[in-house]
Amino acid sequence: MMRTSVHKAVTAMALVLLTVLGSPSLVAQESTSAAASSEYIIGPGDTLQVFIWRNAELSATVPVRPDGKISTPLVEDMVAVGKTPSKLARDIEAVLSEYIRSPQVNVIVTNAVSTFSQVRVLGQVATPQAVPYREGMTVLDAVLAVGGLGEFAAGNRGKIVRVVGGKQQEIKVRIGDLVNKGDVSQNLPLQPGDVLVVPESRF
Repeated sequence: MMRTSVHKAVTAMALVLLTVLGSPSLVAQESTSAAASSEYIIGPGDTLQVFIWRNAELSATVPVRPDGKISTPLVEDMVAVGKTPSKLARDIEAVLSEYIRSPQVNVIVTNAVSTFSQVRVLGQVATPQAVPYREGMTVLDAVLAVGGLGEFAAGNRGKIVRVVGGKQQEIKVRIGDLVNKGDVSQNLPLQPGDVLVVPESRF
């Protein structure tokens, strides 16, 4: 009986280690900036590199102000918050077209620090906090980043709270099975702005 229990425990740990070592997001964990995908939503505090092709004097690296706007040469008080980098680039092109023939603009998020670029981990974990989102980030990545589950965690009652189209969704996730049994089916992908909640055990 004891050998069987030990074997199961070793197998579970091996599965978890394979998942961790195979996770591309952990390889990138040393980076201090969050990766911004094509669907990334710009938020306050982000830093943007605005490049105008063949017009270097109009290119600039600017912060997104608390009012959600940016200012670059010839483009003042452009709303950036809530837009993807490509959408913002098209909006800047529309304004620049009054001054430049066929402007081509590229917007790159060089430093993603807004709440839109974070995953918040709350509840019974070692250190509840907001962690930078990285491309390909999963539930296990977030749990490891906050130091693992707490002593009184009810991991199998965990949930991901996500806002889609202005509506809040809740996705159940059995974090306990993921961490303790190596159930990789529970290693769900996360998105920027997600909230991972780990409730407390009921006694």
